Amino acid sequence: MVQPTDVRKLQDAANRLRIHAIRATEASKSGHPTSCSSMAEIMSVLFFHTMRYKVSVPKDPSNDRFVLSKGHAAPILYAAWAEAGLFPTSELLNLRKLDSDLEGHPTPRLNFVDVGTGSLGQGVSVAAGMAYVGKNYDKANYRVYTLVGDGESAEGSIWEALNFASYYGLDNLCVIVDVNRLGQTQATSLAHNMELYRTRLEAFGFNALVVDGHDVEELVKAFHEAQNTRGRPTAILAKTFKGKNFPDIEDADNWHGKALGDRAEGVVRHLTSLLKNPGPLALHPQKPLAEDAPSVNITGIKLSAPPNYKIGEMIATRVAYGTGLAKIAANNDRVIALDGDMKSSTFSEKIKTVDPTRYIECFIAEQNLVGVGIGATCRDRTVAFVSTFATFLTRAFDQIRMGAISQTNLNFCGSHGGVSIGEDGPSQMGLEDLAMFRSIPGSTVFYPSDAVSTERAVELAANTKGICFIRTSRPNTPVIYKNDAVFAVGKANVIRSSPKDQALIVAAAVTLTEATLAADQLAKVGINVRIVDPFTIKPIDAATIIKNAREVNGRIVTVEDHYPEGGLGDAVLAAVAAERDIVVKKLAIPVVPRSGPSAVLIDLYGIGARGIVAAVNEILKL
Repeated sequence: MVQPTDVRKLQDAANRLRIHAIRATEASKSGHPTSCSSMAEIMSVLFFHTMRYKVSVPKDPSNDRFVLSKGHAAPILYAAWAEAGLFPTSELLNLRKLDSDLEGHPTPRLNFVDVGTGSLGQGVSVAAGMAYVGKNYDKANYRVYTLVGDGESAEGSIWEALNFASYYGLDNLCVIVDVNRLGQTQATSLAHNMELYRTRLEAFGFNALVVDGHDVEELVKAFHEAQNTRGRPTAILAKTFKGKNFPDIEDADNWHGKALGDRAEGVVRHLTSLLKNPGPLALHPQKPLAEDAPSVNITGIKLSAPPNYKIGEMIATRVAYGTGLAKIAANNDRVIALDGDMKSSTFSEKIKTVDPTRYIECFIAEQNLVGVGIGATCRDRTVAFVSTFATFLTRAFDQIRMGAISQTNLNFCGSHGGVSIGEDGPSQMGLEDLAMFRSIPGSTVFYPSDAVSTERAVELAANTKGICFIRTSRPNTPVIYKNDAVFAVGKANVIRSSPKDQALIVAAAVTLTEATLAADQLAKVGINVRIVDPFTIKPIDAATIIKNAREVNGRIVTVEDHYPEGGLGDAVLAAVAAERDIVVKKLAIPVVPRSGPSAVLIDLYGIGARGIVAAVNEILKL
């Protein structure tokens, strides 16, 4: 399996990585050298024996992948790549400096990092997404490895991901758990109960291997077995010690997240004494066995056919989302859909009419759903659309925000927005989703109002960088746009206007319908109003809103099926904040709503035609 000379070299590599981690964290006066030390042999064997990758092209599509879920151990990841030859080891001393990309936790600013990690519990989901793509779409030989801390294994998202990986038989995935016993403030819940770890992983369908995580030969053998296991993923459960080979620090409390300070030089001298060959590392990473990851093109995605509706036809935007998704899937074979067992409600299932293999059922596990989506889009292998009820995406907010840090290009569709869903009640109503997605850096938030604009939102999202969110509604709403209407990110549409308009109403989807009804009622008493459909809430079309507000004496009413905080009204307020003589009145859901018929709830909470008429009359008195 491995020659004695190579065993010595790999052990030397592990201790060299420990020294680098100490030096780097001393230079920055912060970091996690003891957490790095527990995984040093794992990293040595992975990077210099097991994994196959091109050092000069870290994100080559045929390379093996590595996800460091315990992102606080970033210094040893950086050290491994430096020792592999990607950049000089001297750069490791720039750890955590403002002008260095060697940040405290990994981010894709570095060309060898696929995803940002450090918010614990997310690496297995991302790795599972990568492995799913490798096995089912790329059909390539690359393998995916993820290293998890034992403390983070308490996160439910880890177990969601393990279940997913087992269910889909991802035998190209290897999960390594660094069981070093110690958390930040005390021992982890399972400490070194390796048999219990094994039992749990086996119960989740994994080939679970318990090893001495500091024994190079055991690790080599375990990774070899993982490579040759078919039909199920492997978990290597490595019993390790925090601060391994650090005299008087190994396996000791109160050393988490601390540079070694005045202990550093003594520890480095001890580690140096352990080196069999203190010269340059005489190990070289293996290249991929084959360049078998196919070339893909995910640019210029189009609807395979234009929208085909009649003005006034009643179509729910959630249905049109499914139609648009199927159309772009027909245009590009790298468009995929993921859902959390809501496919018949979100209509993501329509992609299955094009190609059933491009639908991934993630079941009711939204955190893993999002993590798998992030992994699936890594290295531009797919264009992924994640869908479920808008309100259920709040459960995965941390994964979504980490997706932004990871520079991911991932599309979301949240259906069943607002009280308009009716009798299901507030637990099912998306009332915070616009605020949540607006808060994500670099995000684009679509809120299409009819079937035509929804299909175009899907098309635009597929070609837009960053996190995209499309909000869809349950009720049928009328088609208001011609099939050849042109839409753009950040461009609103004026759908009703006259020279005599006295107020501007900004509304979307169900409230746009109500705004039109209100406009008709107001016109009967001689009050004309202008209506703007924003199309995107972020970026909001400030220019169109300001221009039209100026033309109606600065009076704006916003109407949204959402809580008052962070949604359409706040986006409009932000757009006009620096403008003089503009007044905004927000209509939104003011309290936690209750069950009831859709039309009754819309009226009860003041976002229906009656409430809009009252608001216009009120604002005209100001």
